[in-house]
Amino acid sequence: MAGTLNKVMLIGHLGDEIKMHFFEGGNSIGRFPIATNETYTNRQTNERVTTTEWHNVVVRNKLAEICEKYLSKGDKVYVEGRIKTRQWEDQSGNKRYTTEIHATEMTFLTTRKELDKNQSKSSTPKSDQPVSEEITDKNDDLPF
Repeated sequence: MAGTLNKVMLIGHLGDEIKMHFFEGGNSIGRFPIATNETYTNRQTNERVTTTEWHNVVVRNKLAEICEKYLSKGDKVYVEGRIKTRQWEDQSGNKRYTTEIHATEMTFLTTRKELDKNQSKSSTPKSDQPVSEEITDKNDDLPF
């Protein structure tokens, strides 16, 4: 294969609120962790085991602003991007590394507000009476 590929696709839940940083010239960067889970059955004990992997996601400029506006801790998202590793020196002079997912595309799958709204609707007592809607627009040109 002549080329290389650095592509990541994740579906997970935000582990924290988006931390935004703004720069001169209008650029911005947002950072937040995403948790992905893997569940398997332990063959020796026959119990289900869930492991969680944490990913540091970085979004830039307009995408960062959209994420800050609409996402909050617990929301489920699809993230597509690439892996980048950064290196720096801490205050003690030790080399430190971090691996990040630099997102290029995102899809908001469920938001915490949406889940709370759906749960409150499903927990309300339901009436045995059928619900009907009155048609208010009589000038409707539908054939039925």
